[in-house]
Amino acid sequence: MEDDYYVSSDDDYYDEDDDRNNMELLEYVENYENLRPEAPTSKRDDLQRVMDVLSLKEYRARTLLIHYRWDVDKVLAVLVERGKDRLYAEAGVTVVEDDNLVSSQFSSEVMCGICMDEIPSDQVTIMDCGHYFCNNCWTEHFIVKINDGQSRRIKCMAHKCNAICDEAIIRNLVSARDPNLAEKFERFLLESYIEDNRKVKWCPSVPHCGNAIRIEEDELLCEVECACGLQFCFKCLSKAHSPCSCRMWELWCQKCQDESETVNYIAVNTKPCPKCNKLVEKNGGCNLVICVCGQPFCWLCGAPTGSDHTWDSIAGHSCGRFKEDEDMKLELAKRDLFRYTHYFNRYQAHTDSFKLESTLKKSIQEKISRLEEKELMFKDLSWATKALYRLFRSRQIISYSYPFAYHMFGDLFENEMTAEERTIKQNLFEDQQQQLEANMEKLSLFTEEPFHEYGHEQIMELRMRILNLSTLTDKLCEKLYDCIENDLLGSLQWTRHSIAPYNSNGVEKASELTVSRDTTTSNSEIDLATNGMDISYTK
Repeated sequence: MEDDYYVSSDDDYYDEDDDRNNMELLEYVENYENLRPEAPTSKRDDLQRVMDVLSLKEYRARTLLIHYRWDVDKVLAVLVERGKDRLYAEAGVTVVEDDNLVSSQFSSEVMCGICMDEIPSDQVTIMDCGHYFCNNCWTEHFIVKINDGQSRRIKCMAHKCNAICDEAIIRNLVSARDPNLAEKFERFLLESYIEDNRKVKWCPSVPHCGNAIRIEEDELLCEVECACGLQFCFKCLSKAHSPCSCRMWELWCQKCQDESETVNYIAVNTKPCPKCNKLVEKNGGCNLVICVCGQPFCWLCGAPTGSDHTWDSIAGHSCGRFKEDEDMKLELAKRDLFRYTHYFNRYQAHTDSFKLESTLKKSIQEKISRLEEKELMFKDLSWATKALYRLFRSRQIISYSYPFAYHMFGDLFENEMTAEERTIKQNLFEDQQQQLEANMEKLSLFTEEPFHEYGHEQIMELRMRILNLSTLTDKLCEKLYDCIENDLLGSLQWTRHSIAPYNSNGVEKASELTVSRDTTTSNSEIDLATNGMDISYTK
């Protein structure tokens, strides 16, 4: 029965090159230093779409998109449901019939409502909302807001006016006073597209690589790979952790970081000496314990005592505590620590194996090079590298499946399942987990064989075994995810936990956009080449 799975043909195993076109659309937004407010093509498209539909100027369209977190569909939905006036009012956009409000309509001097000085009309600026103040007061207002990090939505200075100021006016007035601060204002406008847009996020690499990732799908629960090589969860920005949900992974990291189970065990199983404060563990049945410093104290209440005692009492001391309560806490702490240690050891073992197997890549390449030098009849040796990739992918899944099991069958969902239901589901999950683990270890064993020393027939036999094992491992990974999504997490009634869907090709890689400057445009505009950008994906 052990070799029953060596039956599939070459067409059954996945082909990474053929499936490359089925990858989810991901865009790699240019390095931060190369970006300008006009730079990303996707950002320009969003602005142009709103400008065309609502017949707005660019800065007003940007104000709308910033308010609605760069969600064009949300802007259009509010327009249909609530109307244009409500849409503008909520975003602080003021659209006037006469779009040429200038200071020339005033007399030679105008009183500024802020500083109360008489100011020449050519030194007064009026906003779309109709409020006007002197340029000095406007400039001071803008500088304060920019330094406070409020560049994205600077409101008019007038009392109870929610209108958003024209960014062109802000740029001109601030640059005349402080050009560096004007550049800072430009950067803040750019960052709004990344930080306010739920479909665009900075890569969480440390040190920061300066890249941002944009996805086109509405489903934000996915795992992506930045151009710098870091794989991370797009929703929580932690490293890629499926099949754990974001909440499970957060709890697991917290537990591993503070070693809470060990702390709990120490808290219940030891007591501090009242004299030297060192932790003392009780190793006998008597409730009078003596610290290494020589101080005797009561184990039940921790109070210092004399040394005279019997087996059931201490002379001159009575604390009235129940020993059964301490024994119960001790047993619970031991049980929880044993359970945590079980899952952590297996998680750590597979994590360590993944790190060690990473060195196999160089070894496989060396073996392939030696075979190519022999000029054998077959030239395609991609099965070896694909098997190595499948091994890496399945090793990651198995590793993260142990933190998932720790929380799934622990206290996190104790109100969602009865003890009998928990046992049934745990057995179902562990069966799937063990099947995947067993085949993964066999695949690991075969990839380490010195096939560069084999003859032609031996290589062909090993090739078929590895191809079939890779296919089976892929299907078992998919089956494990299906069990988690439908049988385990899908049956929860009171809480909702979701995981990133399984992708046979692994974590999606973001494609890079290249910058090219068009000399026919203005200096502030930068066009992006769209090579590799519009790769569509249909599920």
